[in-house]
Amino acid sequence: MAARLVRRCTCLLREATRLAPAVSPVSQLRLPQGTQKPLTSSATSPSSRLPGPLSELVEKEQVFAPYPGRQEVEQLIEKATQPEELLELLGGGHCLQQNHAALALIQLSRLLSEKPKDKATLIQDARFWQLLHLVNSQITVIWHGTLVKLLRSLYALGLPATSKELRSVEQEVRWRMRRLRYKHLAFLAESSATYMQEQGSQELLAELLVHLERRWAEIEDKRTVVAMMMKTGHLSESLMNRLEDKCLELVEQFGPEELRKVLVTLAAQNRRSVPLLRAISYHLVQKPFPLTKSILLDLAYAYGKLGFHQTQVFQRLAADLLPHTPSMTSSEVARCTKSFAFLKWLNLPLFEAFVQHVLDRAQSITLPHLCNMLLAFARVNFRPEREDPFFSLVHEKLGSELVGLEPALQVDVVWALCVLQQVPEAELQAVLRPEFHAQFLGGKSSKDQSTFQKLLHINATAQLEQHPEYTGPLLPTSALVPSPSALEQKMTPLQKELQETLKGLLGSADKGSFMVATQYGWVLDAEVLLDTESQLLPLRDFVAPHLAPSSGSQPLPPGAKRLAFLRWEFPNFNSRSKDLLGRFVLARRHLLAAGFLLVPYYEWMELKSEWQKSAYLKDKMRKAVAEELAK
Repeated sequence: MAARLVRRCTCLLREATRLAPAVSPVSQLRLPQGTQKPLTSSATSPSSRLPGPLSELVEKEQVFAPYPGRQEVEQLIEKATQPEELLELLGGGHCLQQNHAALALIQLSRLLSEKPKDKATLIQDARFWQLLHLVNSQITVIWHGTLVKLLRSLYALGLPATSKELRSVEQEVRWRMRRLRYKHLAFLAESSATYMQEQGSQELLAELLVHLERRWAEIEDKRTVVAMMMKTGHLSESLMNRLEDKCLELVEQFGPEELRKVLVTLAAQNRRSVPLLRAISYHLVQKPFPLTKSILLDLAYAYGKLGFHQTQVFQRLAADLLPHTPSMTSSEVARCTKSFAFLKWLNLPLFEAFVQHVLDRAQSITLPHLCNMLLAFARVNFRPEREDPFFSLVHEKLGSELVGLEPALQVDVVWALCVLQQVPEAELQAVLRPEFHAQFLGGKSSKDQSTFQKLLHINATAQLEQHPEYTGPLLPTSALVPSPSALEQKMTPLQKELQETLKGLLGSADKGSFMVATQYGWVLDAEVLLDTESQLLPLRDFVAPHLAPSSGSQPLPPGAKRLAFLRWEFPNFNSRSKDLLGRFVLARRHLLAAGFLLVPYYEWMELKSEWQKSAYLKDKMRKAVAEELAK
């Protein structure tokens, strides 16, 4: 390579010396073939150091040298509409020099981009391989931009991974990697990263990613950084970190489309980059650019997937989506409802519009879409104003098709109806049948355990809320025994403080229990028993029907009350609301129906001293007993 570089420099210096006394205009200057090659094939060409007109000419010329014969070949390649026209150039008396053979292959790839059968035929054509051999012989003089496009085209044409010509082009790209401009590297990564993985070119891909990461500061435009995040960010953690930094620099230049692409990319990779999300949220709120329906839906999805809460953004999304509701499809409505449910953002006008949309298209809406909406409503505990026609439609659709759903989805749907207090006896029986629930007993996967937990909640609904109308079946007693995993959850600081304060308040370990797993599928943070004088009683001496198996032998004294302490922290509520999520509303209903008095302690964080905390618990216990007596 050193010898070739010296030869090129010699040619350039000889030409510069010959042209030095010339006074002809730049437009009349013509360079011989040997001189033209290095002027456009190397990023390190000494053309920038040449004096006068020659330097200006080199900067202008980014195409072939303007020989008449070569110009004609170039036009024939560009105008070709059939592969045969390109292959005929080999035997038609045309002289294919320098980039012409590479450009012909690139044009072949474009013409056959959507014709896989024709690609297989092309690879069998001897003229195609002759074209490849010609490219291979000229590989060192092909221009940078043409070289990277050529590699992409060879991948797209389906050239065998063991092909000598393909490996030669890959090797040339690796040799030139340091000299390629960043836009060439970015193009190669965007267009060929997937092919490199499939073709086994892992070394080239790894080297390409390293160069992209090291030279990330060369990115100057928003299109490049967004495209790189979408196409190659998932291939390298360190590269994605650099791209996020560059996004923060350029985010002010982003329009709605770029913001959408970045957010969807972060959601697809599950990257919760808080600084970048905050910057994007700021510009979404501050800039008045219009947001189309598709952009609004993608933004809602991305925020929901990442669980990133920004009130002003949600308000804008809900307000902008409301006028689009009549034109949305059932799939878009279900998707949007699900996204807002993940965000725990209950916008009543928007959700009522979704319900109206479903009722207007009652005959065409499919069961999967209806199930998604039902699960979303249950999560945020949304009861529509027109609940009678809505739930009539739900039961009508479920009547014959419930058993055809995936077993886990059947449980999810019936559980959602339990949360919304709209579950009929037939649907309870469908999932509590022994032949149905047996598949989830003893499940080891987290999904099976979660599904069985919901079956316990459904069983509790049948026992506590449907009694005496419900006649069975129910889960067997052996299935109600809590699994060890039910108590393996990591304790929060709030739970630890409660336990420490309550232990000091009780005075004796047998006067209270902590982390009590009930047969209803709910775990109590603490439990105490009070007599009519509000004195603490030893729990273990008395019958406990909420446990499986039941403990104690003595019946409760007349007037005695069980108090359950429940942890209701910030994540248990709808966003910016004091309304509990559906899951915790169901827990409250079940425990009240089981005879407990509830002592929520969501105001605990405002208390500072131990005395305040003890007084708070005593006050809550007195209020719970007083409210029960007042009934």
